[in-house]
Amino acid sequence: MSSMDGLAGADVSPALVVDGMFAYRKTAALKAAIELELFTMIGGVGRTAKSLAAESGYAERGLRILSDFLVVSGFLTKNGEDYALTPSSQVFLDRRSPAYMGAAIDFLASPEMVSLFLDDPAASVRNGGAVGLANVAPDNPVWVRFARAMGAFTGGSAQALASEVAGWPKPPAKVLDVAAGPGAFGIEIAKVASSARIVALDWKPVLAVTEQNAGNAGVAARFSFVPGSAFDVDWGEEYDLVLLPNFLHHFDIDGCVTLLKKARASLAPGGRVAVVEFVPNDDRVSPEFPAAFAWVMLATTPRGDAYTERELADMARLAGFRAVVAKPLPPSPASLIFFE
Repeated sequence: MSSMDGLAGADVSPALVVDGMFAYRKTAALKAAIELELFTMIGGVGRTAKSLAAESGYAERGLRILSDFLVVSGFLTKNGEDYALTPSSQVFLDRRSPAYMGAAIDFLASPEMVSLFLDDPAASVRNGGAVGLANVAPDNPVWVRFARAMGAFTGGSAQALASEVAGWPKPPAKVLDVAAGPGAFGIEIAKVASSARIVALDWKPVLAVTEQNAGNAGVAARFSFVPGSAFDVDWGEEYDLVLLPNFLHHFDIDGCVTLLKKARASLAPGGRVAVVEFVPNDDRVSPEFPAAFAWVMLATTPRGDAYTERELADMARLAGFRAVVAKPLPPSPASLIFFE
């Protein structure tokens, strides 16, 4: 009897297996389309491969095959020979859109990231984390790439956090943005708290990008910068708000507690710490994106993880905080957690 005989009538298919083994083709197609500005060329009107080739000078055959694959993958639609953007592609992948996220591919599909995921993923499992320091190595140049590419990717969460802060009876006057990266969180706080001074902390080369983005946003005059490791440098004190966005997941629980203790010691009376994280449920397999994020941390950090709300509350208690308030940050899959 074959191994399939006992599964007669069952919904058995190799499709998921093949899709998983071949998933890199979708990343490659999206990377090519963004680099060639295909979504922007198509824009809000239907375009044929022939017209796209005439405008761009790229091979018609290449554009046809790429566009067909993007239709299969859900990024484009096709009517006859005309390709068009889906609503989501128009919002997030047309460079003219204010919500454009295409630049994020420069970080997410960078050689450094792809190497960590694909060179020897079994080693990360055997080791319980990336072999060596991976993305948490001091002054890792990948974070400059992150700062340049990921501003729009984190922008929605930053705006949602700023909207929350804008509703406070007393706006924060002094704010620390730890691991500032592109600076989106500090910049959005500066926009809603017109007198706030923002201190951005990150590696020195990264802070050059933070400063440039703050200048583009018209708030650079209210920024100051602290270069170095968040574990080692002096953060200062009397902050009304300490931002720890998308940072705790890089470290184990002891490392997170160390950072939270440092954050608590730097607060002014009545100050708060705001954490943005991908928070899975206690079952660790839902919701989909926060649960899957633990695999990202296994591949790219020595001991990072996606922490549940219960684990974050335990960290807060160990760091001396009295209360933890968590809420979703839609449409982002992230959650906002205030430590008070």
